[in-house]
Amino acid sequence: METLLQGVMGIWQEPGRLVMMALGGLLIYLGIKKEYEPTLLVPMGLGAILVNFPNSGVLNTGGEAGPFQVLYDIGIKTELFPLLLFIGIGAMIDFGPLLENPFMLLFGAAAQFGIFFTLILAVLLGFAKNDAASIAIIGAADGPTSIFVATVLESKYIGAIMVAAYSYMALVPIIQPPAIKLVTTKKERQIRMNYHPEAVSKTAKILFPIIITVIAGLIAPVSLPLVGFLMFGNLLRECGVLDRLSQTAQNELVNLISILLGFSISVSMYYEDFLKLETLMVILLGLIAFVMDTIGGVLFAKLLNLFRKEKINPMIGAAGISAFPMSSRVVQKLATQEDPQNFILMQAAGANVSGQIASVIAGGLLLSLMG
Repeated sequence: METLLQGVMGIWQEPGRLVMMALGGLLIYLGIKKEYEPTLLVPMGLGAILVNFPNSGVLNTGGEAGPFQVLYDIGIKTELFPLLLFIGIGAMIDFGPLLENPFMLLFGAAAQFGIFFTLILAVLLGFAKNDAASIAIIGAADGPTSIFVATVLESKYIGAIMVAAYSYMALVPIIQPPAIKLVTTKKERQIRMNYHPEAVSKTAKILFPIIITVIAGLIAPVSLPLVGFLMFGNLLRECGVLDRLSQTAQNELVNLISILLGFSISVSMYYEDFLKLETLMVILLGLIAFVMDTIGGVLFAKLLNLFRKEKINPMIGAAGISAFPMSSRVVQKLATQEDPQNFILMQAAGANVSGQIASVIAGGLLLSLMG
C-alpha cells in the first residue's frame, strides 16, 4: 500500500508525466478506434505510458539499461530498425503504376518542396543546421527516413521528430484534405484523367530497383543505406525466385520491427525531454513541412496544366508524398466526393510510389548538404 501511494504521489507531483500518459492514451485511441497506423501508434502509445511511470523499469533496472533503452540503443542509434523496415516496405510496393507512367516521377519530386521550405524556415528561426534538416525531413511523410536522417545528423530533437513523423503519417486522412482543398477549386477536383496502362515486362520490374540504386548512389551516395534496403526489398518481390523471403519481409519482418520500433520511439517520450517549447516548435514545423509538401505537389500539377491540352487532376500532385498507399487513397476519396464516377487511383498510386523514392533521395540530399 505504501509503495502504491508513493507511486501515485510521484506521478501527481510531476504533472508532466500525466500529460505524456494522456498523449500515449490518445495515440492508442487513434490506432485502435480510428485505425491510423495501429501497428506503430499502439506500441508507441503504450510505451509512452510505461516510460513515464516514476522509476520505470523499462528504462532502467538496478542501474542498468532497461529493455526499452536497450532497444533504443540497438535499433535507433545504429539506424538498424529503420533500415530493416525499409526491406519490408520495398517488398510491399508495386512500382508497376509508376513504370506504366514514368511521368509521375515529377510529382514525387515536386512533393518534396515542403522539406526544403521548412529547412530554410527552421534556420531562420534559429535552429542549428543539423537540427533544421532533421526537422524538415518530417515532411517526407516517411518515418524510417526521418529517423535515419535525424540519427546521422545527431539532432537533439530526435524524439520529437520520430513522434511527429509517425503521427503525421497516421494522420494523412486528416491533414491532406484541407490542404488540398485550400489550393484547388471544385472544378479542378472534378477533372477526369484517361488511364492508358502500358505493359511492363518482368525484366523492367527487376531492373528498376537496381537502376534506381545506381542513380541514387551517383546523386546522393549517403542515401544508399535507405535506397539500397528499400530496393532490395522490392527486388525480393519482383525477381520471382524469392517469394518466401518476400512474404517474410512483408509480414513477419515488418510486424516485428514495427513493434520494436514503436517501443524504441517511446523512450524519447519521457516527459522531461519532451515537454519543452522547442519540442512543440519542432512538431509545428514538421506539420508545416507536411502541409507544404502537399501544397507543393498540387501547385506543380496546376503549373503543368497551363501548358497541357489534356489536363491533370491537380490532386495527383498531393499523392507525391511518401505515405503509401494512404495518400493515393485520400486523393481518390476526394475525387469520388466531387464526382462519384471519377477514378484517378492508378495515377495517384503512380505518384505515391514515386514519392517513396523521392523522399529517400531528398533525405540523402539533406545529409549531403549538411556535410
